[in-house]
Amino acid sequence: MIYELRVYKCVPGRLPALNNRFANITLKIWEKHGIKQAGFWTTLIGESNQELHYLLAWESLADREKKWNAFQADPEWLAKRAETEKDGPIVANVSNQFLTPTNYSSVK
Repeated sequence: MIYELRVYKCVPGRLPALNNRFANITLKIWEKHGIKQAGFWTTLIGESNQELHYLLAWESLADREKKWNAFQADPEWLAKRAETEKDGPIVANVSNQFLTPTNYSSVK
């Protein structure tokens, strides 16, 4: 199992719109594609309260490539994303890292 850590830096004031999109749209489309989330977090105390951090769980990089590409090309996702951005962009920047658990990690 590998984990993908994704950090979305929102356009100022747009974090509520991003949270709404994940809760009401994105997660349902991910389910259709077999994408498994391992948690979502916002910053309580830290540098920025305009970020969303989340982990995705993948069987392998090949699994990620197949499922993520299908999600990115999904017509429903493309339409819903465009609809949620009709008032302007939500996300200013996305970063991601692929993580592998250590042999002493409680998460495998």
